[in-house]
Amino acid sequence: MTAFLIVRAEVDPASREAFDSWYQDEHLPQATEAFGAAGASRGWSDVDDNVHIAFYEFADLADVNRVMGSDALKGMIAEFDRLWTGKVTRTREVLELIQEI
Repeated sequence: MTAFLIVRAEVDPASREAFDSWYQDEHLPQATEAFGAAGASRGWSDVDDNVHIAFYEFADLADVNRVMGSDALKGMIAEFDRLWTGKVTRTREVLELIQEI
């Protein structure tokens, strides 16, 4: 069943505009391709203005787990850290859908 890599980022308000542009124009397209994801989407929380969440969609949990240990993810993390350390903190979640209606 479909699975997702979810990245939740807390962005320093002073960096929000630059982060949003970078994620839109560079990071989301590059990560989607590097991970071989079926698709990706992202948005800003309506509850906390400084929380950005990205969703990378995969066919199944095995595909997400393949990415979690990959050189592609390590490379994306390194680039993210190079640009955003001290301005953005993030966490990753892996979610497998277990029900759809």
